[in-house]
Amino acid sequence: MRYISATEAKQRLAALLDAAQSEPVVIRRQKRDVAVLLSARDYERLRALNVEEFERFCDRIGERAAARGLTENTLADLLADEG
Repeated sequence: MRYISATEAKQRLAALLDAAQSEPVVIRRQKRDVAVLLSARDYERLRALNVEEFERFCDRIGERAAARGLTENTLADLLADEG
C-alpha cells in the first residue's frame, strides 16, 4: 500500500490513478489517513464481499428463526399486528 499527502495527491492525480490499478493509495492529511484510492476492480470486489456477507448473515438469522418456529404465516401475522 502506498501513502501520499493530500497536497501531493492534488498535484499528481493522473499518476495516482495509474498507481491505484496495482495497489491501494492512502491519502493523508495532517498525519491522518483520510481516503483510500482503489481501482474500480478492487472496489467492485469489496462491494461483492459485503453483499455476500450480508446474505450469509440473513441466511443465519432466517435459519435461527425457523428453528424457533417462525414461519412465513407467523411473520405475516406479526407484521399485520404492527399496522
